Amino acid sequence: MSRKAFTVEEAEALLPGLEALLDRMRAEVAASDGRREQLQVLELIWGEYLRDPANPDHAEFVQHQEAIRIAAIHLETLIADELHARGIRFPAGGLDPGLLDFPTTWQGRWIYLCWRSGETRITAWHEVDAGFAGRQPLTADQARRVGREDDPALVDDSMLDF
Repeated sequence: MSRKAFTVEEAEALLPGLEALLDRMRAEVAASDGRREQLQVLELIWGEYLRDPANPDHAEFVQHQEAIRIAAIHLETLIADELHARGIRFPAGGLDPGLLDFPTTWQGRWIYLCWRSGETRITAWHEVDAGFAGRQPLTADQARRVGREDDPALVDDSMLDF
């Protein structure tokens, strides 16, 4: 399967919408965290009796559980539809710092243009196996050439992890 190789311009054009998407996702996680805290309080008060339908707080318990389940499905859908479907990599643990990677080609290999929430431009990249710790500054020459010089269909994409 051939992947899309982003140019810097293509990736940067998406940044405002992606920033807003990450904000929405963070808000959903925060709401779920609040519900988890409420569940902990209820479990502390009632213990196993909380799961008994006769418990006066059982309905609240079920509502919190269902809301958390729905939020998790919604987040998974957003990641699949808004990120992965566009070819954007969302690394594990990337929501809090707002990390996104845009696959591109450089000198016959795949690399990631690396963006962190709050940055107004793409200014870094890393090898596909290096992660955020391996970020390197994106030079002006690279910014002009990434994603343009190599045919993505001819570059081995087995290292990309989606």
